Amino acid sequence: MKHLLSAGDLTRDDAELILATAGEMRALADRPIKKLPALRGRTVVNLFFEDSTRTRMSFEAAAKRLSADVINFSAKGSSVSKGESLKDTALTLEAMGADAVVVRHWASGAPHSLANAGWSRSTVINAGDGTHEHPTQALLDAFTMTRHLASDGGGLDGRRIAIVGDVLHSRVARSNALLLQTLGAEVTLVSPPTLLPYGVGTWGVETSYDLDSVLPKADAVMMLRVQRERMNDSYFPSVREYSRRYGLNARRMATLQDHTIVMHPGPMIRGMEITADVADSDRSVIVEQVTNGVAVRMAVLYLLLGGSEPAIGADETPTTEETPA
Repeated sequence: MKHLLSAGDLTRDDAELILATAGEMRALADRPIKKLPALRGRTVVNLFFEDSTRTRMSFEAAAKRLSADVINFSAKGSSVSKGESLKDTALTLEAMGADAVVVRHWASGAPHSLANAGWSRSTVINAGDGTHEHPTQALLDAFTMTRHLASDGGGLDGRRIAIVGDVLHSRVARSNALLLQTLGAEVTLVSPPTLLPYGVGTWGVETSYDLDSVLPKADAVMMLRVQRERMNDSYFPSVREYSRRYGLNARRMATLQDHTIVMHPGPMIRGMEITADVADSDRSVIVEQVTNGVAVRMAVLYLLLGGSEPAIGADETPTTEETPA
C-alpha cells in the first residue's frame, strides 16, 4: 500500500498490522529518548489547509521520533493565499523531494486528487478532508479501544461502540464506522435526525435517536463535537436542548457498564456534548488518545515509507546530533 486515503481501503490484516506496529511504537513513550533511526534521510511534509492542533503536532512528533526531516506547511501566509492551486503546490513539494505528504484540506477528496492525479510521486496520507474521512484518527481510536477492551490479546469482535453527536459533519465518525466494522465491532450512530447524513443506511451500522437506550449496552462511547463552523442552517433548537438529549453527563455515565470507556476526538466543547466531570473522570481515555495518536502515526509513516524490517530492532541508537522530539 502506497497511500492511506480512506479507512475503507484497509483490510483487516492491514489494520491489524498497523495496530501491532503502533503497539511497538507506543513503548517508546516511556523511554527517556523517544527516537528511532527508521526514517533517517526521509522528508515528511505536513500540508495543512485547515487549522489543526492535535493532528498536525501528532504527525510532526511521529515523523521526528522516526528521525525524518519535517516541513510544516500552512495555507495561511503561503502562496495558496495568493491563489496557487493544489496542483502547483504538489509540484513544488515534488521538486523539494518530499517522500510523504500529510494532507488536511477543507475539500472532501483533495488527498485522493493529490495521490491519483499524477502530480507527485510522494506517499499521501489523509489527515482529514472536509466532512469525508480521517483514517488515522480512526486507527488511533481503534488502538485505544483495543488496549482497554480486547481480552486475552484478541480484537474488538462483538464489542459495541456508540458514536454520538454531529455525524453529518464528522469525518471521524465516517472513518470509525468503516474501520471498526472491519475489525469486527458493532457500531451504533446516535444523533438527532437532522445530523445523520443521507445514505447512512448503506454504512452497515445501526442508528438511533435515543442516547439513553444505547448507553447501557455500549463498551465504548465516543462523543463528537458539534461542528458549527460547517453549518449554514439550524440543525437543533438550542444548545441547551442538544445537551439535554445528546450530552454525556454524570447521570448518563452512571448507566454505563463498569468497563465502558469514554472517548472524544477533540477539540471538546465542555458543557455541550460532554460535561467536565465526565471528560475528567476515570472512564475518560481522551488524553490517552492523544498519546496513542503519535504511536499510530509513527506506525503509518514507518509502514508506508520503510517498513521492510522490524520497527524496533537492533539498531535503535540515535546519532549524537539527534535529540528527542
